[in-house]
Amino acid sequence: MNASVRLSRKGRSQLKKNSLLYKGKSPKFITFGEIMLRLTPPSYEKVRMTNLFEASYGGAEANIALELANLGIDSTFFSVVPDNSLGKSAIRMLRANDVHCSPVILSTQKQTPTHRLGTYYLESGFGIRPSKVTYDRKHSAITEFDFSSVDLDELLDGYDWLHLSGITPALSEECAGFVLDMLKKGKEKGMIISFDGNFRSQLWSWKEARDFCTKCLAYIDVLFGIEPYHLYKDPDHPALGDLKDDIPFQPGPEEQDRIFRAFVQRYPNLKCIARHVRYAHSGSENSLKAYMWFDGKTWESKMFRFNILDRVGGGDAFAGGLIYAAMNDYSPEDMINFAVASSVLKHTIRGDANITDDAKTIRNLMNMNYDIRR
Repeated sequence: MNASVRLSRKGRSQLKKNSLLYKGKSPKFITFGEIMLRLTPPSYEKVRMTNLFEASYGGAEANIALELANLGIDSTFFSVVPDNSLGKSAIRMLRANDVHCSPVILSTQKQTPTHRLGTYYLESGFGIRPSKVTYDRKHSAITEFDFSSVDLDELLDGYDWLHLSGITPALSEECAGFVLDMLKKGKEKGMIISFDGNFRSQLWSWKEARDFCTKCLAYIDVLFGIEPYHLYKDPDHPALGDLKDDIPFQPGPEEQDRIFRAFVQRYPNLKCIARHVRYAHSGSENSLKAYMWFDGKTWESKMFRFNILDRVGGGDAFAGGLIYAAMNDYSPEDMINFAVASSVLKHTIRGDANITDDAKTIRNLMNMNYDIRR
């Protein structure tokens, strides 16, 4: 790796002090979630207009596993898919991108009676028309599986970093219970735990999401996003409102720093909080920047303006980029800029995941170097 992005000895000691991963060895990453079949009409068509669909696979947690594996991180994905051609095809795609899938459960029809892989339809936005997602994932295999049969101690043994999101617990009560169990077991085993709230209004209500995700905060080391969580002004009097109620959708550094510090004061286990801020000029052109709380201060990234080929997975690429940077000893400033550059690059790639096998490409973008690679 380029020496310019390595921390000094003092910086490494600070990482150790903050317990954010640096352990002097190659880290092992594991995540849990649903992988789905994605069907997209070509050429920016709408579902009701098209006669063709482009098929691919994706899902928030799988997208991060894919990015990290392509960048050389030992990355494992755990899920439940039906033991049929669709389930096997999804796992084959992950394995083709160097994601370890040995824990994945290929369920029988007895275990998951509806025996289906979740599906979603994506209408890609263009110009003033935004993208649109339609889910068809009810009764998918992961929602019908009985996770009490999974030995969590064995599943998580040997891994350093566990990543979870607020999408999977929204799928079923079984999934929600298993996510909480994973958080507790991961904390017990001393793993670094990252979590992305990833609210999906088509899966559960805002209150349901906030109620559940707030339960997760006590176990998290690295938090992506500041919603959906309760951060009451007075925990004894919720009716007084949430501290985040007053923050604009596109906050300034001081406003963001205030919220970050409130999170850390309430949950001192949090070692890093990061979020990206989007400016939508149209459905086809956006700008992104990000903020990150780390080592007692808030860091602000560069601003990137870009055209969009495929927006889905941009948030996952941001999370994956920051995890990669943290695992590779980047300075805080480079961590947040690498994460944003990873997200920006994803917007130029079709499909759910930022499948880029060259970290230097992201670092060049991070440094706003757009020259041709020869």
